[in-house]
Amino acid sequence: MARHTGPKSRLSRRVRARLFPKDDKILTKRNYPPGMHGQKRSRSSEYGVQLLEKQKAKWQYGLMEKQFRKYYEQAAKRKGQTGAQLIQYLEARLDNVVFRLGFAQTRPQARQIVSHGFIQVNGKKVSIPSYQVKAGDAVAVREGKKATKYMQIQKAIVAKHKAPDWLQLDGKNLSGKVVSLPTPESIDSEINTQLIVELYSR
Repeated sequence: MARHTGPKSRLSRRVRARLFPKDDKILTKRNYPPGMHGQKRSRSSEYGVQLLEKQKAKWQYGLMEKQFRKYYEQAAKRKGQTGAQLIQYLEARLDNVVFRLGFAQTRPQARQIVSHGFIQVNGKKVSIPSYQVKAGDAVAVREGKKATKYMQIQKAIVAKHKAPDWLQLDGKNLSGKVVSLPTPESIDSEINTQLIVELYSR
């Protein structure tokens, strides 16, 4: 899958929101869009605001347009608010769950360790980052990977990590459980899904 390879801080500055863990400093120092005219840009149109919100969600979860739109179309077919269903699809991705459990410090890092076979779901190895977890699923670092240098370093970080309410973390054993699927209220997200729904509904 294609991915962004340029400076990630530019993406956060573009949407003026913290998309990645280390962006607080750059946003404090340069709280305006990147580029030579970043400080002089005029107010965006309604369409521009909606588009930027969609870009923010795509960049935060590391998705390309085709995959993101597929999630939206699936969310639109389900009962309930489309925006809430969309966020649930994004949060229920295995790479995001691994990130939320603290097994990785960033979503790109979580995607990498899933792809490299570090993670198991209900006792079976899963190497697909987009795998959708369900309520009741047990997610853990595979036994053979716990002794790797990376996981030994990460284990100390996991011990101090606080997982969201919809996940149950066992830091000692590098494992966790999906207690329930997330709701918008249980997610610390700055994404305004209503703007994304309005954009795709045009």
